[in-house]
Amino acid sequence: MIDRHFSPEYRQRTNGCWDDRAGFTRHARKLREIVASARIEMLDELRDGTRYADRHRVHIAKRDGTHVVQEVYLFAELDINGRFLRVEETTLMLEGPETDRDIGSIR
Repeated sequence: MIDRHFSPEYRQRTNGCWDDRAGFTRHARKLREIVASARIEMLDELRDGTRYADRHRVHIAKRDGTHVVQEVYLFAELDINGRFLRVEETTLMLEGPETDRDIGSIR
């Protein structure tokens, strides 16, 4: 899945912290360990050539029974194949325990 949607040169900044593709891959693996299910609610979405932006809510049910809802403001650049090359995002915790505030960058 990573290769299909993310360029080999992929970089991501979440809440001010930059990560490379390897770091993002570690994050995705950790999420698979702790998340039972997730639903993305798209609120706004724009695309102009290789520029992409959206505002979405992520509704997460964790394996421990807790729930988290975060709103995400995302700005991105796509490569020539339409894969994400760079993402810069800020997350806003709407529901959930304080300990999950940084779930968007957990490793």
